[in-house]
Amino acid sequence: MGGFFSKLGLSCGIFCALVARFPLSAQTKQAQNPVIFADVPDLSMIRVGGNYYMSSTTMHMSPGVPIMKSTDLVNWRLVSYAYDTLASNDAMNLANGQSTYGRGSWASSLRFHNGTYYVSTFAQTSGRTHIYFTKNIEKGPWKAVSFKPSYHDHSLFFDDDGRVYLVYGGGKLRLVELTADASGVKPGTTEQVLIENAGAPAGPNTGLPAEGSQLFKIKGKYYLFNIVWPKGGMRTVVVHRADKLTGPYEGRVALQDLGVAQGGLIDTPDGQWYSYLFRDFGAVGRIPYLVPVTWADGWPVLGTGGKVPETLALPASKGLIPGLVASDDFSRRPGAPALPLVWQWNHNPDNALWSLTNRKGYLRLKTGRVDTSFVLARNTLTQRTIGPTCSGATALDVSQLKDGDFAGLALLQKRYGLVGVKRTKDTKSIVMVSAESEKPVEIQRVPLTQNKIYFKAECDFTDRKDVAVFFYSLDGKAWQKIGAPLKMAYTLPHFMGYRFGLFNYASKNAGGYADFDYFTISEQISKE
Repeated sequence: MGGFFSKLGLSCGIFCALVARFPLSAQTKQAQNPVIFADVPDLSMIRVGGNYYMSSTTMHMSPGVPIMKSTDLVNWRLVSYAYDTLASNDAMNLANGQSTYGRGSWASSLRFHNGTYYVSTFAQTSGRTHIYFTKNIEKGPWKAVSFKPSYHDHSLFFDDDGRVYLVYGGGKLRLVELTADASGVKPGTTEQVLIENAGAPAGPNTGLPAEGSQLFKIKGKYYLFNIVWPKGGMRTVVVHRADKLTGPYEGRVALQDLGVAQGGLIDTPDGQWYSYLFRDFGAVGRIPYLVPVTWADGWPVLGTGGKVPETLALPASKGLIPGLVASDDFSRRPGAPALPLVWQWNHNPDNALWSLTNRKGYLRLKTGRVDTSFVLARNTLTQRTIGPTCSGATALDVSQLKDGDFAGLALLQKRYGLVGVKRTKDTKSIVMVSAESEKPVEIQRVPLTQNKIYFKAECDFTDRKDVAVFFYSLDGKAWQKIGAPLKMAYTLPHFMGYRFGLFNYASKNAGGYADFDYFTISEQISKE
């Protein structure tokens, strides 16, 4: 034993010497692009001291406008949402056959000014511009104001003289002044056209006009970031700059590689600069990238030799679990939130019809009405899928389903897939449904004679393969494939990457319920 410990001491001595010679930062792996392999689009980012905060778009989900925190620009965790519900109307409530898939709140703008955090967004669903503000971005509470109209893809901007503005629009970008507290449009203000055609630097044939404005003031100059999509080309970053807020602005193409675009600038405490952007990546959604920024002649120069690098001089990712997605056993300590932040409801929930206290350690989803389809059913509880591969699994007690009830595990998008239990009179069946054709089709049905059942869905987003496979198990150990592989597709009507969902809805009689024991998420999938 003495010889072992003396050797161990010698090894530690060598290791310590190596650490002194080669700092840990040089030994650890670098970050890789994408920095987040999940649907986190329309990023807006700020740095306050050594902390970075980022907002994003989750549209029709509730709660909405997620706020994420990082200390290294790579490893992010959810810390808050700007709102619980955007609005209460038929579309947000999935009532009377209405929905707001692909709408809800869109691109947000996150800012910090005089000790207050502001998040602004806009919504076709409400027809309004919404601004949320708080002194404590992580704990809240958030206060809300809203006003008409809905200013498209706006950037909230606090100038050094205390005046507050929104830059907004598509193609033709406009400037409007707000009140000092950002609670509405300043009375008597006159809007002005800031840039007549912000997409012009990318060429004359523009498919998607310049939008996604994000405005910054750096060393006395104004920098306006936009995304544009030339016809026959790819999504492109365009930057304009000016000496005065009102212009004139000169513009240039800042990045045209891999379709990585739409975002802005962030600096580190030691003076490094990055641009945060995203890339459309098929069924998993729109995934964030970082590109290094240098400065030349007062212009930000994005990328490495004009390209998006695969690696970054930043700490490596520790993974998205449990920062942005997480498993949940549905057990709650006293004082803990009912639902962790990784969960969002599909549209506004009916809070009377779900519970974590009716049966300790279980999520109970009750039915309160009859629904005609899965996508119009309330109280589907969701969280993101992640790439390049992931699996989600659950177990549920279906003993209290009523005739016509359907409960189980979903992959939610317009071309969704479901595996669950359907009750028909006094019999229960395991059913896999595919909406790959954009119409639900029952692919397979298996008789079920027990009350506890296990389901799993595996997603493969590698190189945009975008295929999901569904499984069931009678004991939680031996898994059987069911139905057919689902070819997943990112469709604009939903405008969102695929999400895992726990669901239960009635097609004949309200009043039944399903008890979900847990949800687990993993980066691993089965090997063929």
